[in-house]
Amino acid sequence: MRRTEKVWRRMVSQKQLIFMSFPLLIYVIIFNYVPIWGWLMAFQQYQPGHSIFDQKWVGLDQFRFLFQDDGFVRVLRNTISMSLISLVLGFMTAIGFAILLNEIKKTFLKRAIQTISYLPHFLSWVIVTGIVSTSLSTEDGIVNIVLMKLHLIDTPILWLGEGKYFWGIVGAANVWKEVGWNAIIYLAAIASIDPALYEAADIDGASRIRKILHITLPGIKPVIIILLILNIGWMLNGGGFEVQYFLGNGQVSDYSETIDIFVLKYGLKIGNYSLGTAAGIFKTVVSIILLFMANRIAKRLGEEKLI
Repeated sequence: MRRTEKVWRRMVSQKQLIFMSFPLLIYVIIFNYVPIWGWLMAFQQYQPGHSIFDQKWVGLDQFRFLFQDDGFVRVLRNTISMSLISLVLGFMTAIGFAILLNEIKKTFLKRAIQTISYLPHFLSWVIVTGIVSTSLSTEDGIVNIVLMKLHLIDTPILWLGEGKYFWGIVGAANVWKEVGWNAIIYLAAIASIDPALYEAADIDGASRIRKILHITLPGIKPVIIILLILNIGWMLNGGGFEVQYFLGNGQVSDYSETIDIFVLKYGLKIGNYSLGTAAGIFKTVVSIILLFMANRIAKRLGEEKLI
């Protein structure tokens, strides 16, 4: 009883914060929880025009068809591969960029580089993929021109016409667009490290590389672990949706199609809402499992956990 009274008193003392959170709570309920009723379509042979409760129930048939479909296996392979590429490249480049930026001592130069690196984040994927397509063009694309000038290739390469290049292009596009923005939180973590540690390292004669390896990286390790947990929860996003949708074409569809595009194709274009919903449920459930697994691993390693 005392514990209940303590909780009630704390809620009363923080009533202003609770009232302020109501709009956000209502937003989350309306747009994140109410639509979960639509998951019932995955267990039905859904036909538009009828109530969701007046549909033919088929149990797990949609999921059986999903896991037996060779197309879905290919889509799952593409999604995981592009997610891993984007995850690894995104983390390595953001951490490396933040460390290098922190080593710049001239304030004006540091701020100029930061500002330039942030700009691509504010561009829509429509613009970014347009820039990528133009840069990789076989006619006047800057990439082919530079490679030919350096005599690395003899003829222009059809970058967006061969599937073996697609995953790398998606990873590179994600890095170019987000590396500056992703580095912000690492820069903040580096700024919170006690300067006395660097001063002591200077007295001991430590080089810049030693200070990075033994002070900077251990200092931002908890932030890296938390961001890694968050990003693993988005593993089945395939490194995005728009970039694959806009850069993909019939020539590379075996490599460009992700789960989100699969859901879009079956759910809206073909009209098989039940199969599209089943694929969406699969993605959500696996993402939650990955999130809890990453959180448990972080706990076992003695690092900060998210949940």
